[in-house]
Amino acid sequence: MSTPTRGGEDESAGAIIGPERLLAFGDAVFAIAITLLALDITVPGDLAARDLGRALHRTLSDIGAYLLSFVVIGVLWISQHTLFHRVARLDSALLHLYLALLAVIAALPFPTRLISEYADTPAATAVYSGSIALASGLLAAMTLRLLLRPALATPGTDPGRLRVSMYEGLVMVVVFAASVPLAFASPAAAQLWWLAAIPARAWLSRRTRKAPSRRPSGAPPRS
Repeated sequence: MSTPTRGGEDESAGAIIGPERLLAFGDAVFAIAITLLALDITVPGDLAARDLGRALHRTLSDIGAYLLSFVVIGVLWISQHTLFHRVARLDSALLHLYLALLAVIAALPFPTRLISEYADTPAATAVYSGSIALASGLLAAMTLRLLLRPALATPGTDPGRLRVSMYEGLVMVVVFAASVPLAFASPAAAQLWWLAAIPARAWLSRRTRKAPSRRPSGAPPRS
């Protein structure tokens, strides 16, 4: 909520920080998280030449987990930029949701390490799935906030585009949340199920391109 002063100024945290400054902070958190993922790919020092091949082979699981999380974080990073392109100003709800998202992103190297070392266990798969579902859910909640509070969005923002963005986030939530109970039956099946997010998001993207954009009332026609 806003906290106006006697002079009419808004001294809420969202008004003071501003979307651009918050996004810059978020970019730094995303960059650090990706860097920490890469730092987990190591081989022991002082190896004999004959042992290096085996050591490199053992890093394949680390590389696989790194690539998986790099793609996921990359998708979330693009999604947050798409969202902030439509944010004109912040309120407390948007600010707190975004800080919660950054907390999850900053912690992602931990579940990534779990899935790298214990990919065949239900617990590691469930923790990783839950982390991605939570991050995606927070982004979807931020989009929903813009839908519920149009005054926070940039002028001319198409509510239909916001809804599609929210649905894309919810696809990730559904896919990764559904894999949590599946992991306790078969971790491998749960990890394969993650791939379902790709065709689902592609289908939504095709619908977005085909659907005519509905301009808000009073918006000028596009040239």
